[in-house]
Amino acid sequence: MSGIVSQNTGRSSGIPKAVEAGGGAWTLIQTITSDGSDATISFTSGIDSTYDAYCFQFVNIHAETDDATFKFNASDDASSHSYDIAKVTNFWDAYHNEGASAQAFGYRVAEDLVGTGVATVMRNFGNDADAASSGNFYLFNPSDTTFIKHFISTGAVTSSGTYQLQTHMGGYFNTTAAITAMQFSMSSDEIQGGTISLYGIG
Repeated sequence: MSGIVSQNTGRSSGIPKAVEAGGGAWTLIQTITSDGSDATISFTSGIDSTYDAYCFQFVNIHAETDDATFKFNASDDASSHSYDIAKVTNFWDAYHNEGASAQAFGYRVAEDLVGTGVATVMRNFGNDADAASSGNFYLFNPSDTTFIKHFISTGAVTSSGTYQLQTHMGGYFNTTAAITAMQFSMSSDEIQGGTISLYGIG
């Protein structure tokens, strides 16, 4: 089960000055660290009208299963958190293996989603002991009740087969309801390490 290791309303002193300068100050809202047996990691508070943009920062996320894909979903219900918001996404990445013998860039239609299911943030995690993946997921204006809610994500994935993946995903939640919660999971088995921090930007 996940443990919250920090939660505050003040600006995080751990954010580099260069990052703070781009788009306003970052305020750490909550950090959740996996205890090694998490089917899901959920943020059920702190996403509201306080900020126009939020960032989930993934650091050293480790998968139990080789080739697992890191996923997300959202809820507009502040109590039951049903995680079934309709969304439209697209996904592309570049890869390069440790042997320097294979590299490519491509659009990954298999990772796209139109519907209410879980969507891909980063793909094809390796589960070697030293394998971990990191990245950022930005959510814009989640409390707006006029427009759809955009999101973008980039990731650095230590992939199965000793590949490095640079992943890019974008899309929108196809709803005018306020987004109140976010949930992250693996396509198979558990999240077995790493932290996810939620920041408010502005």
